[in-house]
Amino acid sequence: MSSKKIVVALTGASGSIYAVRLVESLLMLEHEVHLTASTTAVTVFALEQKLNKNEQKPGKNVEFPAMFRSILGRQKEHAKITFHAVDDFSAKIASGSFPTDGMVVVPCSSGSLGAIASGVNRHLIHRAAEVHLKERRKLILVFRETPYSLVHIENMGIVTRAGAVVLPASPPFYHQPETIYELVDAVVVRILDQLGLEHPMETGRWKDSQ
Repeated sequence: MSSKKIVVALTGASGSIYAVRLVESLLMLEHEVHLTASTTAVTVFALEQKLNKNEQKPGKNVEFPAMFRSILGRQKEHAKITFHAVDDFSAKIASGSFPTDGMVVVPCSSGSLGAIASGVNRHLIHRAAEVHLKERRKLILVFRETPYSLVHIENMGIVTRAGAVVLPASPPFYHQPETIYELVDAVVVRILDQLGLEHPMETGRWKDSQ
């Protein structure tokens, strides 16, 4: 399987564990990852990953690469990963002339869903998402909000008609998961499937014997 270029973006919703596991999986499969995170996402990331309070400065996106690499484990030494500051509109992923094979916003906040639906580019994540829509490339929004308001539902309709895939972080339970990681992997499997990437993960799949 040839290496693909995948953009992964974290926004301010809860659920950074999905992004970490997705990036780990992409790197394990030897794909190239372009990663960015909103300012609020960095704060949530530090909180959810229980990073040392003395080492974190919530809201400082420039520190995100070190924070993220600190939890990548064995993948970090030879990782094909490029970090992009969320306010850098000169980044490669802001241009349609830079070829990519898909983008995943994970977790996707309601604010980012609304910005993408309306075409308002407040930062690099929104611009990169717009690029993927206009270039007719795969864009997956892993929405993390509950319950849904009518505004959420209508924005989902807009982005779906524009070509995006709304993939809520809704893991199944029929595979009888015993750990939170099995639930996370069940969602990551669906993301990889939607990207059209071959992988050996089977967590969360329905089997005839069940």
